[in-house]
Amino acid sequence: MKETTPETDLMYMRQAIREAMKAYDMDEVPVGAVVVANDQIIARGHNLTERLHDVTAHAEMQAITAASNALGAKYLPDCTLYVTLEPCSMCAGALFWSQIGRIVYGASDAKRGYQTMGGQFHPKTLITHGIEADVCGDLLSEFFRSKRTRK
Repeated sequence: MKETTPETDLMYMRQAIREAMKAYDMDEVPVGAVVVANDQIIARGHNLTERLHDVTAHAEMQAITAASNALGAKYLPDCTLYVTLEPCSMCAGALFWSQIGRIVYGASDAKRGYQTMGGQFHPKTLITHGIEADVCGDLLSEFFRSKRTRK
């Protein structure tokens, strides 16, 4: 895997945030993801659980599937996933099986994140967290605040 810089991580995380905004605009929990290989975005995803009536339609799952289709491969060791929220244990399991090379996430999820729920990634997967964490967390907070005030 190619080395990345903090500037590169920031650039791709901002693309994941754009995906999260698409989810927000669709009244979905605003989580977005992009998969990068060879310095190019090969896949994008955002939450679609409400629209698809599918609890597994998380941003990461959408992005993993799109990346696998783009590469024609089920394993993603030379790819990096940028996602706005710490993956849940379901997504951690899928990422484990994909053997993704690196995961970069923004906001931590103390209630349902993989660390709290006991999920794990492939032993060779590198993890970076906290990139644009405030922006990612604020988007989620605003979404849920707006849900509470509408009721």
